[in-house]
Amino acid sequence: MNDTLKYYADHADEFIENTLTADMSEHYRHFEKYLRPGDKILDLGFGSGRDSFFFLRQGYEVTSVDGSPEMCKAAESLLPNVRCLLFSDLDYVETFDAVWACASLLHVPKQEMEDVFRKVIRSMVAGGFFYVSYKYGTEERIKDGRVFADYTEESFTEFLESFPELDLLETWVTDDVRPERTERWLNAIIKKRGTSDEA
Repeated sequence: MNDTLKYYADHADEFIENTLTADMSEHYRHFEKYLRPGDKILDLGFGSGRDSFFFLRQGYEVTSVDGSPEMCKAAESLLPNVRCLLFSDLDYVETFDAVWACASLLHVPKQEMEDVFRKVIRSMVAGGFFYVSYKYGTEERIKDGRVFADYTEESFTEFLESFPELDLLETWVTDDVRPERTERWLNAIIKKRGTSDEA
């Protein structure tokens, strides 16, 4: 993860400029249908802060977490609750009604993904919802010093078999919202079972 963080340290301004205005409205619609007014959302790996800004404008209570000190410094004067924290150090317990991890956990090596997922699950209340997205594919690779762990519907469903407390509610595949990019993305929404949910 150190090389990934170095990439964002070296390219923070460029990354923010390239992602801040991306149209995520389709993804927001998928996510918001599971939310209630005023829900507490963890924006995990907030990057440019684009999604935190959107959720704040909708009246949600947002905590914005990123592992890049440069991203956090750029956002701390603009967002109300910014914390610089690695995914592996996530320490919240039953705090959030929903977690939004847009194009962030894709930088976690596959051998570490289960541990990070368990910490994300721990941060959620029972009955909470979790949006996550990955580049679509089967590879684990390094590009420009960054780790990328790709998933398909099949491989992600198989990964979730280790988490009986989770229900996969929906997946959908999208093109990159940035017009100059040709990649495809796997999007998923997961629910953490509550005490009243059937086993």
